[in-house]
Amino acid sequence: MEFKIEHTWDSLPVSHEPVTVRLKSGSAGLLMEVSAPFFNDPPAPLGEPGKPFSGLWDYEVVEAFFLSERTKRYLEVELCPHGQHLLLLLSGRRRVSKQELPLTFEVSRTETKWEGRAHLPWSYFPPRTDKFNAFAIHGSEAKRTYEALYPVPQHEIQKGQKPDFHRLEFFKQLNLKMLMGEDWKQPESDLWCQLTR
Repeated sequence: MEFKIEHTWDSLPVSHEPVTVRLKSGSAGLLMEVSAPFFNDPPAPLGEPGKPFSGLWDYEVVEAFFLSERTKRYLEVELCPHGQHLLLLLSGRRRVSKQELPLTFEVSRTETKWEGRAHLPWSYFPPRTDKFNAFAIHGSEAKRTYEALYPVPQHEIQKGQKPDFHRLEFFKQLNLKMLMGEDWKQPESDLWCQLTR
């Protein structure tokens, strides 16, 4: 599955080559691949590459959200061109249940482009994952740019509204059986089971 982020959060076309997010079947989860322009703005976070970094959304980042529409639980994946990552499990809009989960994440980068590969274990996905959205952020201060795969439609935007990637109502269908095969069933997650106790 391949997705191109061609609009800003408020449905305007992006002014550069779009960020591409690919989802592929992996042995024990999903492989998420990112191919994106490298803006190098803002500068790299001070955290160690390959490790979780709290507040990564304040830097240059590509994000993917995997939602169970029925329970409103979701996995948020944030990947940075400098090698840091941040994974959050949320139970309801903006309600973080667990964060800074470990991740196998590799990055390669040139002066103008970066590519990342993250191995997302099935245990991180909420039961009955069926909706998805992806985002990209770069730039500093007045040049800060927020982009969305499934943006807020122009007619829904209120005066003075700010970008909000947790507008779950704008997420769209994700059929994992198209990747994994018709007979596939999403494996149960001990991690999510522990959170519901």
